[in-house]
Amino acid sequence: MTKAIVNAEIYTGTGKIASGYVRFDEEIEAVGPMEEYLPQEGEETIEADGRMLVPGFIDVHSHGGYGYDNMDGDPEKINDMVNRMLEEGITSYFATTMTQSYENIEKALSGIRQAAETNPVIQGIHLEGPFISPVFKGAQPEKYIHTPDAETMRKWNELSGGRIKLVTYAPETGEAKAFEEYCKEAGIVLSAGHTNATREEMKQSQATHITHLYNAQRGLHHREPGVTGHGLLEAGVYVEMIVDGFHITPDMVRLAYLVKGADRIEVITDAMRAKGIPEGESELGGQKVIVKDKQARLKNGSLAGSVLTYPDAVRNILNFTGCTTEEAVKMTSVNQAREFGLEKKGGIAPGKDADMVLLDKELNVKRTISYGRVINVS
Repeated sequence: MTKAIVNAEIYTGTGKIASGYVRFDEEIEAVGPMEEYLPQEGEETIEADGRMLVPGFIDVHSHGGYGYDNMDGDPEKINDMVNRMLEEGITSYFATTMTQSYENIEKALSGIRQAAETNPVIQGIHLEGPFISPVFKGAQPEKYIHTPDAETMRKWNELSGGRIKLVTYAPETGEAKAFEEYCKEAGIVLSAGHTNATREEMKQSQATHITHLYNAQRGLHHREPGVTGHGLLEAGVYVEMIVDGFHITPDMVRLAYLVKGADRIEVITDAMRAKGIPEGESELGGQKVIVKDKQARLKNGSLAGSVLTYPDAVRNILNFTGCTTEEAVKMTSVNQAREFGLEKKGGIAPGKDADMVLLDKELNVKRTISYGRVINVS
């Protein structure tokens, strides 16, 4: 049945309609100002009452939540987890793995593939590790770290059904060149992360994305820009940021925004199993994690992913940077769709998938629309 959201403040991804409507089924059929709205016979009308309507959020880096983790490799649990993400306004998701044994990674890839075959919210896989540097391993277990290997990557991509869209790796290690060539041929975006690469090594690499900018990488130094400096300086490189206020201090989030601009920043949660459940003891990659005061840490004190929800991330990117709502929409949806070729995502326009989020003035999710299905959140 055709539905229409009316009297909404619509942020389309390319502009704003102060008071408008969106007609949709599984795809968006029409968008415009209220003075152009003509109700259709049998159409279900959803009253927005002036609330904000934005494109569905796209999280390209998140390991889990609500007690679940992609590394469990259980397609039923992964589906449950992704369906819960809809309550946060996440309508497109890259199921993210981590450094583990090859056996466990392959189990995860198989489970994600099975989940994705029935759940189109899963738009891809982000393979974070194991091809990283032990110098900046972060919460990735060192004993499972390997040098980049093209044949292993080929095998894993086939196992996933060709769903790997993003890989985090250390370009300075091992046989990175052959690995990079395979990924480019397969349409997999190369992301430098958990890496000790210098600026010069980054220039020589084919990485066009930086995993969680500032975190687990050679940082910005006045005599060596490092991975962080490279990400800020290179106009064509996308950078993702965990804007929970703990992984990056708000001032440094603002610095990245001022230097990089809103067109190449992507907001991520890097969430782990403990998101959305009471604080206490949890687990990440077989490692004990303690969650306290909205922070997830290993016993050595290292941050271990986050428990950040996407609405909180949206609030934070607005508050930390002072950006406009239009720019926040870019950083939470438009940029991800553009970088990864998700042509039917990242905007509110005819022909796009009907993936939208209705927010109140405090940025609480009231309704999420996913492929035209309306989920009432609050």
